[in-house]
Amino acid sequence: MKGWKEIPEGGLILNPGNSINYKTGSWRSRKPIRDEEKCIHCLVCWAYCPDGSIIIEDEKVIEINYDFCKGCGICANECPKEAIIMELEK
Repeated sequence: MKGWKEIPEGGLILNPGNSINYKTGSWRSRKPIRDEEKCIHCLVCWAYCPDGSIIIEDEKVIEINYDFCKGCGICANECPKEAIIMELEK
């Protein structure tokens, strides 16, 4: 882990804060579902997700981590292609 002097200006957040230690996804009443065919991998959902629940690899969205997603819907609201919808949790 880097010391505070080594962190770039603006900070560096690798994990969703303290929630990485606690699976908080059970709080949600709606869950985001991503349509892989509509998704253009613009990463807007990843940038806006307050819980760091959008998992990317090689600059592409690969999954949503439901262990930490709280179902706030920001990702669905911000998606320019409407590739994410919010469904009632079952």
